[in-house]
Amino acid sequence: MTNQKIYFQDYMEGNVCFGCGKDNPEGLQIKSYWEEDEAVCIWNSKDKYHGWPSLMNGGILATLVDCHCMCTAMAHAYKIEGRAMGTEPTYKYATGTLSIKYIRPTSNDHPVVLKAKVEDVKGRKTTVVCDVYSSDQKTAEAKVIAIRVFDSSAKNNNERFDQ
Repeated sequence: MTNQKIYFQDYMEGNVCFGCGKDNPEGLQIKSYWEEDEAVCIWNSKDKYHGWPSLMNGGILATLVDCHCMCTAMAHAYKIEGRAMGTEPTYKYATGTLSIKYIRPTSNDHPVVLKAKVEDVKGRKTTVVCDVYSSDQKTAEAKVIAIRVFDSSAKNNNERFDQ
């Protein structure tokens, strides 16, 4: 039996997002996967993402949290329906709100670990909480509201969905 991880982003065709887009070679290329009921992302930074020497830029960290949480919301929608990711109807999410608390500086020289859980689902709105760790220390925590903006089974995929 293999213990191969299934990455959420591998099922997001045509995704050119800077943070989570597998089709954006210049992007951050995050990879998120399930560990039981928690979505995990382990990401290794590069020097160009410094804020201060050896410390990660806060905007890059916010992008990691944002994209990891959007992908978690998408994967959760499939999970609660008992379906494989990438099957029809496909789902896409956008950020409704992102609230992040920076607790301590995040190292740019060590892997960053993001751990997210779905806290609540109401219609098209999914609330995700996320903790960020560097060198086993919690460096940030966030609450993100993800809004499902695309459902391939919907009649008009361009309509705006209220929260």
